[in-house]
Amino acid sequence: MSTFTSTRNLDATPAAVFAAIGDPARLAKWWGPDGFSNRFDVFEFRPGGRWVFDMIGPDGRVYPNESVFDEIEVERQVVIRHVCLPHFTLTITLAPVPGGTQVHWEQVFADAAVADAIRHIVAPANEQNLNRLGVEVAQGKLDAR
Repeated sequence: MSTFTSTRNLDATPAAVFAAIGDPARLAKWWGPDGFSNRFDVFEFRPGGRWVFDMIGPDGRVYPNESVFDEIEVERQVVIRHVCLPHFTLTITLAPVPGGTQVHWEQVFADAAVADAIRHIVAPANEQNLNRLGVEVAQGKLDAR
């Protein structure tokens, strides 16, 4: 198995959730598992745009990342291809539901053996990402008041 999926309903419109993805300052606040921070070097939020950044772990270790935004459908979907190791494609799909937005997170690794080897990290990290996105979206609603 090389695919990890998570679904979460957030109490916000698709526009509000999309804004937390497309704004680099906001994305840097929630991207990654608990305890991680981000330093973005390049953030070209457009189809074909590059995203080059470092994730910094709680222990200070730096994890270089490079991705490409393969597809962006405003308020609907973002497809991110991680072009450094480990290779994967992440599709974040937003769908309106009563009371908010359903966020569907699907991460497909190019190599099933790699996915299996890091499953113990990826599965909880994806849930933590969605938790942090939920916090950022809720904070955005408070800031808008």
